[in-house]
Amino acid sequence: MTTKPSSSRRKFLAALGVGGAAAATVAITRQGAEPERAAAATPPQGKGYQLTEHVRNYYRTTKV
Repeated sequence: MTTKPSSSRRKFLAALGVGGAAAATVAITRQGAEPERAAAATPPQGKGYQLTEHVRNYYRTTKV
């Protein structure tokens, strides 16, 4: 014999599902706005590749 879940359990699970959907919506909405702020806050480096002493040492130690 199976017992039916109580209505309070059903309400709790429904609220849990709605809360999860709301949290996902907020996360997606905020995720879209963050890259714009981050791009505006950090200036472009523009230096590119630089052959430094550290890099020369790495190349020297990897010779076969």
